[in-house]
Amino acid sequence: MAHLNTDDDMLVQLLVARRLQEQRDILDAIRDSGLVAQVGRVAVEVASRVRLGAKVLFFGNGGSSADAAHLAAELMGRFYVDRKPLPALSLADSVAALTAIANDYSYGDVFSRQLEGLAQRGDVAIGLSTSGNSENVVHALESARKLGLYTIALTGESGGAVKRVVDECIRVPTADTPRVQEACMHLGHTLCELVEELATSELSTAR
Repeated sequence: MAHLNTDDDMLVQLLVARRLQEQRDILDAIRDSGLVAQVGRVAVEVASRVRLGAKVLFFGNGGSSADAAHLAAELMGRFYVDRKPLPALSLADSVAALTAIANDYSYGDVFSRQLEGLAQRGDVAIGLSTSGNSENVVHALESARKLGLYTIALTGESGGAVKRVVDECIRVPTADTPRVQEACMHLGHTLCELVEELATSELSTAR
C-alpha cells in the first residue's frame, strides 16, 4: 500500500479541506440568496405539469450529461417515496439518436431535434450547462420555448446565453466548474424530491 511523506500528506489534507470549505461556502450563499425561493417556485410548477401528464426532459454535455441522466432516473425510478414512475428522460441516453443527428445535421442540433420529435406543449425542458453557453443546450432551450415547454436552466453564476432563453435560470453563485456541477446536483436532487412529493400528493415534513 502506497504511503505519502509527511509534507505530501499535509498538502493532500489541505486540498481536501479547501474543497469542502469551498462547497460549504457556496451552499451557504445559495441558502442566503433568492435561489431557495426560486427552486421552490420551479418545483411547484414542474409538479403541477407532471400531475397533468407532462414529462420532464433533461439534457447536457459531458459531466452535465451524466447529471441529466442521474436526475431523470430519480424521477423515473424513485427518490424517497415508493410511487408510480414520473415521466422523465435524458436526451443524451440514446447514443444512436445523438450520433445520427450530429452526423446528419450538426452537434448543435442533437437535443433540439429530439425535443421536436418527443416533446408536447406543456412538457418541461431542463438544460444543464456550467457555462450557460453550450450551443446545443442553448439551441434546445430556444426550441423548447417555441414548442410551448416550461424551460429551466441549471448553470453557473453568469448564466451565459441560456439566461436569455429560459423561463427560469437557476444560477449557482460560482464560476468554478466542479463547484457549479456539485451545487447543481444538490439543487437538482432537492428539485426531484419536491417534485416527487408534490406530484404524488405525499407531502411530508421537512427532513
